[in-house]
Amino acid sequence: MKWVTRSHVHVDRVACPWLISRFIDSDAEFIFVPKSQVEQVAKETGAISFDAPTAELGHKNGKCSFESIIEKYGLTDPALLRLAKIVHAADIETELHTDEIAPGLEAIAVGYSLRFPDDTKNLNRQFDVYDALYAWCRLQVAEQG
Repeated sequence: MKWVTRSHVHVDRVACPWLISRFIDSDAEFIFVPKSQVEQVAKETGAISFDAPTAELGHKNGKCSFESIIEKYGLTDPALLRLAKIVHAADIETELHTDEIAPGLEAIAVGYSLRFPDDTKNLNRQFDVYDALYAWCRLQVAEQG
């Protein structure tokens, strides 16, 4: 399936494709366009839009797009829910310091954007970061019993 979002990926627009690819649609194809074109491209291609102003899978009710996707698809893995807290804090500027891991994730997102301005290349590189962070979350959840 095709998925479309805004170009110039950052925390939520990297975390969401990772989540989609790993837990929802292993054959996902991501399209990155200017914010003003997301809705049009979604209509033209049949792609599901996310992390864009008019997207169902966007910031809603105090949740970031990553959390909206988790909710929509009924994902309940405790490690994934822990990761959602980190992504939320890293993505929402006013909440950056509500999670101790979030400032590091924000810094990593900025660094990857500087190193890999091409959105697809950026995703390909950062998926390893999210795989590692998810593994850490799994360990944290297991240790907390």
